[in-house]
Amino acid sequence: MKAPIMVTPRISEKAYAQAQNNVYVFNVPLTANKQQIIAAVTEQYGVEVVNIKTLVQSGKAVRYSRGKRAYPGTTHRKDTKKAYVTLAEGSSIQVFDTPAEEEKK
Repeated sequence: MKAPIMVTPRISEKAYAQAQNNVYVFNVPLTANKQQIIAAVTEQYGVEVVNIKTLVQSGKAVRYSRGKRAYPGTTHRKDTKKAYVTLAEGSSIQVFDTPAEEEKK
């Protein structure tokens, strides 16, 4: 049996908007498949997963300087994998904590 994978929530405005519809976005390892992701989310957060969609985001090409007169070099950022996880009705994850309002005096 493989070691359990670690999934981390993705914090962005789009992920926050998706969370309102009971869809949560996670960063996952490139080698993880859907069954492993479902097992990891269920184990880490104790929720029931209904649907999952995954995508691999290709790393962008990035230019960097190699000196004053030399041609700039190029490299690539790492590829990343995201999982859009839909939870069962009534399940939720407290990823985005709402800040407590301070009392005004």
